[in-house]
Amino acid sequence: MKTKVGCALVVVLTACGGAVETGPSGETGSGASSSALTLPPQAAVPPFAVPSIPVCPGPAALGDARCHSHVVTDERGHPHVSSTYTSGLAPADLQAAYGVPFSGTSSTGTDGPTIAIVDAYDNPNAEADLGVYRATFNLPACTTANGCFTKINQRGGSKPPRANSGWGLEIALDVQMASAICPTCRILLVEADSNSFKNLMAAVNQAASQGAVAISNSYGASEFSGETSYEGAYNHPGAAITVSSGDSGYGVEFPAASRYVTAVGGTTLQRSSSPRGWAERAWSGAGSGCSAYVGKPTWQNDPGCSRRTVADVSAVADPSTGVAVYDSYAYQGSKGWWVVGGTSASAPIVASVYALAALAGNATPVTDASGPYSKTSSLNDVTSGSNGSCAGTYLCTAVAGYDGPTGLGTPIGTGAF
Repeated sequence: MKTKVGCALVVVLTACGGAVETGPSGETGSGASSSALTLPPQAAVPPFAVPSIPVCPGPAALGDARCHSHVVTDERGHPHVSSTYTSGLAPADLQAAYGVPFSGTSSTGTDGPTIAIVDAYDNPNAEADLGVYRATFNLPACTTANGCFTKINQRGGSKPPRANSGWGLEIALDVQMASAICPTCRILLVEADSNSFKNLMAAVNQAASQGAVAISNSYGASEFSGETSYEGAYNHPGAAITVSSGDSGYGVEFPAASRYVTAVGGTTLQRSSSPRGWAERAWSGAGSGCSAYVGKPTWQNDPGCSRRTVADVSAVADPSTGVAVYDSYAYQGSKGWWVVGGTSASAPIVASVYALAALAGNATPVTDASGPYSKTSSLNDVTSGSNGSCAGTYLCTAVAGYDGPTGLGTPIGTGAF
């Protein structure tokens, strides 16, 4: 439903005096502030190359987060769906593009480290759909029975929260991208009771307590004045915590702004005649910019932000070069194969690269995003594309070296992670 709200609340989320669409739960996060804010200016996002719609439309209510996935549609806004796989980047494409070919040592898919996926609500078909995805692309089975797949709620129990078809497609995207990059990693799906930060943070803490080496978070909301008090939930030394940077173009969201996470931007990924065989440019929808509240980490030294800069690294996110996802939980009344993009795709991809580094035995304990900043030779530098207009050009335009939309670049194997 839509609720008229006063200026003090709306300035956090949208234009002052506008209408805010409340989140599915109507719940607010503990400790959230509704005081008036001054947010960095956000430019209009250039049109996407193909029609797409956000899977979790927003903006979310104060204290809630919104998922960052986009599904490809026809010109009338109806999502494209197919009963069989016909399009979208497959695991072999992603492995080739990012230099992480399948190197598992087991045909069962149970010998790798654990990647945790944190999402809101339940997708009751997540495991079965993962089975279809992995069988389609000849990946080893990943099931509850063989110990590869586990689904829990934010308290660690087996009773799922209520189902939600939008977040259900987000869940399918996340677990399948983890499979695409690290087929022998175990997958821990932690489902929060709702999309409130209070519940999502409880799910992140639960994922860390289960020993995950990487925790992927594909959600966010506009920055708010109390966000630094929320950062503790994302501070888990030893676990690489990735967060999608956003899907609305130039502008910063939380928790991507946290100093404890790897903020993951987005690119357009296409085949090319280059030696790599692939070309990338900044995706127009990726979030970026200067945090309004989080202090500058010691490992960031870009000149245009006195506080935390988003993003750190990136991967494919453009729906026009999106990934194939199988979801049977009737998103908008349909089920089957979808082409999905958004930085919701890039966050689990990078989380899985962190996990692959652990699998290869060359990982050092991760406490934040500092690692890639000293290992830029193991990243593809993205030097073209933009996500809007801004005073500091590199904050919204891809340039040589560091920039906002793509960070330091995209993975070349696991060396930077």
